[in-house]
Amino acid sequence: MENIQQQTDSKPRRRWLKPWHTLSLGRKVGRVVWMAIVGLWLMTVLQVILGIVFNPPLTPLMMQRFVQQLKDDQRTVNFERNYVPLSDISPNLVTAVIHSEDGLFQYHNGFDVRQMKKAYYENKSGKRFRGGSTISQQTAKNAFLPHSRTLLRKGAEAYYTVLIETFWSKRRIMEVYLNIIEFGDGIYGAEAASQHYFGHSAKTLSRKEASQLAATLPSPLKRNPSHSSPYFRRRAADIQSRYSWGMVDLDNPDPKKVEKYKDQEGIVDFIKWYLKKDK
Repeated sequence: MENIQQQTDSKPRRRWLKPWHTLSLGRKVGRVVWMAIVGLWLMTVLQVILGIVFNPPLTPLMMQRFVQQLKDDQRTVNFERNYVPLSDISPNLVTAVIHSEDGLFQYHNGFDVRQMKKAYYENKSGKRFRGGSTISQQTAKNAFLPHSRTLLRKGAEAYYTVLIETFWSKRRIMEVYLNIIEFGDGIYGAEAASQHYFGHSAKTLSRKEASQLAATLPSPLKRNPSHSSPYFRRRAADIQSRYSWGMVDLDNPDPKKVEKYKDQEGIVDFIKWYLKKDK
């Protein structure tokens, strides 16, 4: 009986190790597909692991914007970017973007499921388009993926979000985010934006200036400090008022919030909810 069991267990391994020329066409196709899937997975994992140390030289969005600029006679070709470590970016900007974009950044595992559900119902009702994305999701999207509104891209965004939350620290996610995010047409990252709009380093951003940059993020081509509409000024003032909530310390999250949000829902819970919501 033991010998029979060993032979049964070894069959899949022998089948996989069979020489290529002995395989049927179907098994050849299956092996190629399987190797392609494993290779793609390993490539994405390596991509994220390298991102622990190396900054993305270019992002898909940067290349998309460059092509758009070339094709549009009404736009100038512009590319401003200057990577700096998080220590050279003002804590005022870190606090502003967290208070305005993702209040639970330090406490979630990459997804704010409550906000995602809220965004779903608001968008379905037609009130307004609401993304519900966290800073981690935005970082994954901007660092690794082209901009598009497809389910495939959203799935890839969720996958990369899980990877960066697994391999990167929250400080690293914030550092990459603030160095690649778009702050205007051809303006990427906090340092380039600070120099372009205010004429000084991101390290010395005031609360007012940081609030203006944070107010730019939802729609950087339409709203930024160079095109300051009444709505933009109200938005920036609202963000500035949120400093009363306290400054964010990425290295020392609030222990009470850590305990409160330790069991919050994740992306798998959201998928289960999404599949059952209309049943």
